[in-house]
Amino acid sequence: MKRFLLVFSLILLFVSELASVYFIMPLPGSQKQNTLPFAYWLHNNLAWIRTLLLVVIFFTALPVFRSSRRWPKIAVSVTLLLYGAIYYMVHFQMSADRMFYQPNQVDMVPVSGNKIPAGKLIIGIIDGNEAKAYPIQLIGYHHQVRDSINGKPVMVTYCTVCRTGRVYSPEVNGKPENFRLVGMDHFNAMFEDETTRSWWQQVNGNAVVGPLKGKQLTEIPSRQMSLEKWLQLYPQSLILQQDSTFREIYEKMDKYDKGSGNSDLTRRDSLSWKDKSWVIGIQDGTYAKAYDWNQLLSKQLIEDSASGKSWLLWVEKDSSSFHVFNRKLDTLTLAFRVQNDSLRDVQTSSTWNSGGWAVDGPLKGRHLENIPAYQEFWHSWRQFHPGTLKGD
Repeated sequence: MKRFLLVFSLILLFVSELASVYFIMPLPGSQKQNTLPFAYWLHNNLAWIRTLLLVVIFFTALPVFRSSRRWPKIAVSVTLLLYGAIYYMVHFQMSADRMFYQPNQVDMVPVSGNKIPAGKLIIGIIDGNEAKAYPIQLIGYHHQVRDSINGKPVMVTYCTVCRTGRVYSPEVNGKPENFRLVGMDHFNAMFEDETTRSWWQQVNGNAVVGPLKGKQLTEIPSRQMSLEKWLQLYPQSLILQQDSTFREIYEKMDKYDKGSGNSDLTRRDSLSWKDKSWVIGIQDGTYAKAYDWNQLLSKQLIEDSASGKSWLLWVEKDSSSFHVFNRKLDTLTLAFRVQNDSLRDVQTSSTWNSGGWAVDGPLKGRHLENIPAYQEFWHSWRQFHPGTLKGD
């Protein structure tokens, strides 16, 4: 009976340690099941489970080491050494926040001191007269970068496996909160808050398990485009620079912008509507729609109407900077055509820039509403917007 209990406890110990990381990391089969409640329970109860099993193992192993038989001693000793190796691997090598570190310093510089190539993709935010740009190549490794804009704290996040860039206010219940990367669910990064240890999804800022389940972080509007195009709109913008500590890691992500990296998890599928295909996703309340990136590149401009709004999707000549605007202006629904590096509306022949401003013509000075839109993998948009429609 003691031998059975020893073997059973050892197996359960191994399974518990491995399961604690298996369900929240991108391992074969782990991200396709709805196992988050169990993964969260195990994460929070693993310490006492481990302690209890180790106590049982200690007392049931004592007779083995007191006996004169050599091979059982060796077998138990080797098994415990193997457990030690697995423990180290799980908690010091496979733990998300041991694989992806925060920058030691957030170095934001003006154009005069910038070393980021102009063609790099950035996530940009503006607040009043202040603008900031965060290269995806950098924030993609860190998953989150904490900063501020106009004195307000911001949490700039990116999940490379979903290709989702989001910016949030890191305040919870009116108080600033700290977050750490804890793993992922359905291939989307998850953060754990320091106070309640609830888990939050990166893609939508929702707390999905824990005491704060149902809470949502306030999203701060952001735009994705090349640094060159961003600086044309906001020449006084500050730009995040490399942290020299992580230079080699950044270099490994050099091709991520174009979807041509080495990892199957982050490499783009050039075909349309495949799991790793790129889409532009738009959500307005409960309405969600995805547009094929290949089609947008081919047409350069797509116009559509839904949910009481009429919008246009436009990708610039660099084939990476995209914009989505509401083309309703007062009672007029504008139609557009692309002209060089700008847009011209059909009704008044006014010229519009990539910031949504009319810069010439009868409507000069008017502004189109920017519609929140995201470039991400089709599998991600489909997962987190289950009722989404597909653009024609």
